[in-house]
Amino acid sequence: MNDHRATTPETAAAPAADSASRRDFIKKGAAAATFFSTLGHSGVWAAGSDAPEKAEVKIGFIPLTDCASVVMAAELGIDKKYGVKIVPTKEASWPGVRDKLVNGELDFAHVLYGLIYGVHMGTAGPKKDMAVLMNLNHNGQAITLSKKLADAGAVDAASLAAVMAKDKREYTFAQTFPTGTHAMWIYYWLASAGINPMKDAKVITVPPPQMVANMRVGNMDGFCVGEPWNHRAILDGIGITAATTQQVWKDHPEKVLGTTAEFANKYPNTARAVTAAILEAGKWIDSGLSNKNKMAETIAQRAYVNTGVDAINQRILGRYQNGLGKTWDDPDHMKFFNEGKVNFPYLSDGMWFLTQHKRWGLIKDHPDYLGIARQINRIDIYKQAAAATKTPLPASEMRSSKFIDGVVWDGKDPKKYADSFAVKA
Repeated sequence: MNDHRATTPETAAAPAADSASRRDFIKKGAAAATFFSTLGHSGVWAAGSDAPEKAEVKIGFIPLTDCASVVMAAELGIDKKYGVKIVPTKEASWPGVRDKLVNGELDFAHVLYGLIYGVHMGTAGPKKDMAVLMNLNHNGQAITLSKKLADAGAVDAASLAAVMAKDKREYTFAQTFPTGTHAMWIYYWLASAGINPMKDAKVITVPPPQMVANMRVGNMDGFCVGEPWNHRAILDGIGITAATTQQVWKDHPEKVLGTTAEFANKYPNTARAVTAAILEAGKWIDSGLSNKNKMAETIAQRAYVNTGVDAINQRILGRYQNGLGKTWDDPDHMKFFNEGKVNFPYLSDGMWFLTQHKRWGLIKDHPDYLGIARQINRIDIYKQAAAATKTPLPASEMRSSKFIDGVVWDGKDPKKYADSFAVKA
């Protein structure tokens, strides 16, 4: 895989540029010009042009099924249609992704929603203004319990609570990043059964590709992570699926296309082009069985997720098993586009992560929930990319969602919502 990165941003030709430079620019940017001609000219873009300011961008990713739309945008050449070259860059851990985004080694990343908010708030390491450009996927994560726990009777949240009450010892659960999605899913799930993750258990952070190996040697009783690592635990006979994250919150946001606010402001055309390319790649993935199978074969390769295709290609079709003999077809499996319903960066989604960060003591005081979401979620950029890809937009920047405990979140009163939970830090 070519890991070359352009050291000097390629900018569009200024109006006064000589004709040779202009001809060269037009040749290189023809596809991008076609793309941006669909957007209108409501603003003045960099150097007087709508073309991407950077010809090549590095997008970090973690080996997970939901990196697929980033990878396929590059593999299928969709990126070139929008005038950019995407270089997917495999990373080892979410803290590594965070650090490389913050210091500029990466231009964008396939990244946890809550990580972007944590960095922006200064609760996840170095503080820096950040941007969410789009959701990459809905659903498709899971909570795995060890086979040992399952043999003791813990197969869901309620039975886990019963086992923990009966057999009192230190229970260890793993998530992938302290402010990230997986931490919030497993905390919410545990709390729905009366288990306080901050008081009744030990919580550790483990990179996604290392989850299965750590469970194998007994380092944790359960974990929450993205696929294919939950299904891998079943295939390896060391864990069972106790819950899917879509059971915690149907159609929840998961990974996002993240970058720094500085990058989005400096290279707005590049941000639009990359968002559009990944939107189109997500649409391609969701458009048929053969495409999903091709995606699974592609991302299973060593350069990407580095696992067997059989660990990926079942759950992306909604074909689930729990490791205890139960199988089911889940219509709410991982989706990357879903007729345009997946990718809009709802303000209420971002606000929800802040409410949970407050609930679990990651932030001390109530922040300006809506104001921060408006800063981070770049709906302006998303709308431009949606126009270019003919992706429908929702009627509102907020949405209503019901959770596993029956509680509804609609973003209307975030302070009251954050304070309403009986189980909290």
